[in-house]
Amino acid sequence: MGDTPRGEAPPSIFDLLEEIRSLVLAAKAVPLSSSVLVPRDELIRLVEAAIASVPEEVSGARWLLREREEFLARTRLEAADLLDEARARVETLVANTEVIRAANSRANHLVNDARDQAARMRMQTEDFIDQRLASFEIVLSEVLEITRRGRSRLMQAPMPQVVAEEEANPFERGLEEG
Repeated sequence: MGDTPRGEAPPSIFDLLEEIRSLVLAAKAVPLSSSVLVPRDELIRLVEAAIASVPEEVSGARWLLREREEFLARTRLEAADLLDEARARVETLVANTEVIRAANSRANHLVNDARDQAARMRMQTEDFIDQRLASFEIVLSEVLEITRRGRSRLMQAPMPQVVAEEEANPFERGLEEG
């Protein structure tokens, strides 16, 4: 790997570590040893580039972590606000439900009371009318009885006899005498 040309982003630490790994894997083995020959200049350049890119990578990671923490904090606050709002709405709905239940209960109670009162008033009115009709019936019965007795007397009474004409007109008698 060579120097970074102008305008290109520097390689990431992971790219540099991968290049170091490739360099070590491609290195020639030392005879009768498990060691390898790695070009010192090339390895040092890659390690220095990795060291130089670490602060950039770490600061980027720190920035991402800070952004993440701020995002989580904002999200937690928003979630807490949403929960508070939801709880308030639930309380309002429950309170409204209780108010509605109480209002419905009160309305049912009032309707039942009104029906009971209307039934009582109807029975009282019917009793009053029945009493008046009974009184009227008694009066009508008495009038009917009086009417029957009167008709019966009329039927039993003798009819007055027609008196002779002479007796019938006393004025004529006086003229004849005079």
